[in-house]
Amino acid sequence: MRKLEQAPHGLHGELAVPGDKSISHRALMLGAVATGTTTIEHWLTGEDCQHTLQALRDVGVPIERKGTMVTVHGKGDAGNFVAPATSLAMGNSGTTTRLLMGLLSGTSFTSKLVGDDSLERRPMQRVTQPLAELGVKIDLTAAGTLPAQVHGGPVHGGTVRLNVASAQVKSAVFLAGLNAPTPTVVVEKLPTRDHTEIMLRQFGADITTSADQRTITLQPQPHLTGQTVVVPGDLSSAAFFLVAATIVPQSGVKLTNVNLNPTRTGILRVLDQMGADVTIEPIPTTGELWGNLVVHSSQLRPIHLTAPDIPAVIDELPLVALLAATADGTSTIRGAAELRVKETDRIAVLKTELEKLGVAVTEYSDGLAITGRPAWDVQNSELDSHGDHRIGMMLAIAALRSHTPLTLQNEEAVAVSYPQFFTDLEQLREDH
Repeated sequence: MRKLEQAPHGLHGELAVPGDKSISHRALMLGAVATGTTTIEHWLTGEDCQHTLQALRDVGVPIERKGTMVTVHGKGDAGNFVAPATSLAMGNSGTTTRLLMGLLSGTSFTSKLVGDDSLERRPMQRVTQPLAELGVKIDLTAAGTLPAQVHGGPVHGGTVRLNVASAQVKSAVFLAGLNAPTPTVVVEKLPTRDHTEIMLRQFGADITTSADQRTITLQPQPHLTGQTVVVPGDLSSAAFFLVAATIVPQSGVKLTNVNLNPTRTGILRVLDQMGADVTIEPIPTTGELWGNLVVHSSQLRPIHLTAPDIPAVIDELPLVALLAATADGTSTIRGAAELRVKETDRIAVLKTELEKLGVAVTEYSDGLAITGRPAWDVQNSELDSHGDHRIGMMLAIAALRSHTPLTLQNEEAVAVSYPQFFTDLEQLREDH
């Protein structure tokens, strides 16, 4: 159990957050099937990305790592992977699992994917069903969960229409489509994160996106060439400090070299709509957009999010709930049933934990209504991450503005995506 610190004098200083998790995963995987060497700088060392790295090693990809620098010696094609000696351990990483289902479809062997207790409760048919349309055969449990058997073999192209707005599912389809002899087309319900498309282009693939951003076409069997990938700071990690500096009085924080991909900046739009004081300083780059973010504490107004808003802010919704808990009025988050099948049922967990802080919360099947208060009346000082990294970090941010001492159970979950989170938070808390 961790004692959570308050910030009576606000948060101050400059911080470079760890590398983007989504990009770190994808750089490893594309490097593994490229020809030549891929060098990844500012790679995220969190547990999820380490599971991706180890799984690729287990299928014969030589990978060297020194801190946040990773070198991948590509095999040229998934067909050159070797059968693993044992099951591939996914840990708690849904991204590793879903993307590898696509990548491993091009092998000549069967892989078994296993996860921890939490991951083995999460639904996987949303990936296996679209992949089946390309001829990929994956066996799940009767409940549609891990363990999974991915049977490598011939893959064909085709048009896949996705029923869920998921960048992970889209990416799995394209990773399978790398081995197809005909084009692979994905039609999305709503535009989702396009890190895979950007990185496929960087590695040499011919992939195009329609004007409405919903239809993406990958030309068959591209020759991918190893690249140098510099990973920007993860906006999902930076978001915790953006929110912290917004809701904790007397704060002023600068976050440097952050990924500002437009499909990821939903949290910035939320902050802007709620009246937060955030300034963006663009940094000239090619490919992914980068920038610095300067944020000062602000009084917030309520916000109302609906289904079209959700894909761009799905990982940050716990933080949106926290912003709403400090706003002047009632906010609503709807169309977010996807939160039910994250590391936890985040809708239920957010209600439980915010009510401990004395915040009024109404739970819906697809979201929440939250009535904010300028000062909380804490009902229960023992907060709990429920084994969910984003919930754990959100609660640590909440504690900064509490006048009641709080504690956090299951703090170790934070290491999944941000091992040095508490160290970085302490740096800003003390830098005044």
